[in-house]
Amino acid sequence: MLIIKNLSKSYQMGEQQVTALAAVSLQIARGEMVAIMGPSGSGKSTLMNMIGCLDQPTGGRLFLNQAEVNQLREKEKAQLRNREIGFVFQSFNLLPRLTAWQNVELPMIYAGVKPKERLQRAKETLELMGLGPRIDHRPKELSGGQQQRVAIARALVNRPNLLLADEPTGNLDSHSSREIMAVFQDLNQKGLTVVLVTHEEEIAAYAKRVIRFLDGRIVSDQKIQQKALTKEVEP
Repeated sequence: MLIIKNLSKSYQMGEQQVTALAAVSLQIARGEMVAIMGPSGSGKSTLMNMIGCLDQPTGGRLFLNQAEVNQLREKEKAQLRNREIGFVFQSFNLLPRLTAWQNVELPMIYAGVKPKERLQRAKETLELMGLGPRIDHRPKELSGGQQQRVAIARALVNRPNLLLADEPTGNLDSHSSREIMAVFQDLNQKGLTVVLVTHEEEIAAYAKRVIRFLDGRIVSDQKIQQKALTKEVEP
């Protein structure tokens, strides 16, 4: 699904050139659940931005479902993002004046989905997240874990093949973190490819493979015995 060949990214800071990624190569197959780890500045978030078609590499090649991303025009990248990729962030990025279902329908508006279908799909996806009774609640009326599940529903509503999660449990307590990781595992078991960035060993343990970065390079890449969770979603 995802092939990365000698991917590099450098930034110019004054007279100094900073290397964020240094000739990184890896492959992620469809249906994998991968955790990317490393200290601040190691290159893990830079890689995530490249995979998500949010930034342009300095060198190398990136293929997503056989499309060479760095050869696409910006409009084509936007279409690929909207069609293939769902994003979940540490800060939930929900619009406070909108209800849960209105937040979830936003990607479908950009995709040109008709209003009746938007409402139906938003409700169905929120129900999948265990939030059926909360569809008309605004973010301030929801717990942190519930807000993140709304954000996950928004990421899923266009039915992507790849879910990218950047520190998805960073603002959550331990119970809510386990709840969200159970949701990710359940989605992965249903066939969704999940790639998450985390600095927490406990969260990485819920993946099937851990890739560790340091100074813009991969220092280890290994499959692990996945920590199993029972989905514990509260209404």
